[in-house]
Amino acid sequence: MEIADRIFTIQNEEEFNEIALQIFQQQVQRVPVYKMYVELLNILPESVKHYRDIPFLPIQFFKTQEIITESSSPEVIFTSSGTTGMVTSQHLVADKALYEQSFRKAFEQFYGSVADIAVLALLPSYLERSGSSLIYMVDDLIKHSKQAESGYFLYNHDELYHALLHLKAKGTKTILFGVTYALLDMIENYQIDFPELIVMETGGMKGKRKEMVREELHDLLCKGFNVPAIHSEYGMTELLSQGYSYGEGLFHTPKWMKILIRDTNDPLTLLDNKKTGAINVIDLANYHSCSFIATQDLGKYHPDGSFEILGRFDNSDIRGCNLLVQ
Repeated sequence: MEIADRIFTIQNEEEFNEIALQIFQQQVQRVPVYKMYVELLNILPESVKHYRDIPFLPIQFFKTQEIITESSSPEVIFTSSGTTGMVTSQHLVADKALYEQSFRKAFEQFYGSVADIAVLALLPSYLERSGSSLIYMVDDLIKHSKQAESGYFLYNHDELYHALLHLKAKGTKTILFGVTYALLDMIENYQIDFPELIVMETGGMKGKRKEMVREELHDLLCKGFNVPAIHSEYGMTELLSQGYSYGEGLFHTPKWMKILIRDTNDPLTLLDNKKTGAINVIDLANYHSCSFIATQDLGKYHPDGSFEILGRFDNSDIRGCNLLVQ
């Protein structure tokens, strides 16, 4: 069986380690930028025996370099959001079927079959630009939902309000993907009472409102929709997988994705559980790009496998990655 076919069938730590090491050996040979980076670190690929010892490529390279296996061509290019004049990241995706497998399987793992769920989207800033991986995912989920109400609402809050009333009355499982400022706009104009609603806050004020700490924001949204918790997604342009939070800012990942915490002063040193540091991500679905990425996010990993996001490096630009500085 090909490695790419095994990514989504991982069952345990040993299998994850085996596949991660195989992907590392391939990428260090076939992704020119990553190969050069590992060589500059004076790390011999054959000396790496565990995924914790794999070098992580700084995420900033996605702003200036083409991170893709040699001789591959992108089927789709995802780009990060940013203000005018800002250098944005781009992710050259050689096999969009891998991305589709990743988000479909992860969504089903956390929320069940999308066919049974009404998928509503309030994502104006994402829709108004091209190259959003989030829109690509939500498009697909809406397409595979068997509920007639599924769709985008842009700025039509009144239509969304009545759709929510209708779905609540029907007892339909419903998920609302919403960019932060649009969700706040919604609850300022409508009082919604839908305790069963899954509100998926995708992050980002997009310059429309002042940034808020997560606890304050989620408290407002909980009251506005009358829901017990606000769900969140941890994903970004440079990844093909995402983690999900059912609330309280605690995220979990699918089995083909791992979060490690590195020392902010020594980026090649990993920290133990419960210590705060910078987040490294292993995303095995990034098979044709780089599966080992050192992000600019600060976080903490817990022994039960959950992790939390605590903010960004001070000099990092702010992007729509569901990050609120604490």
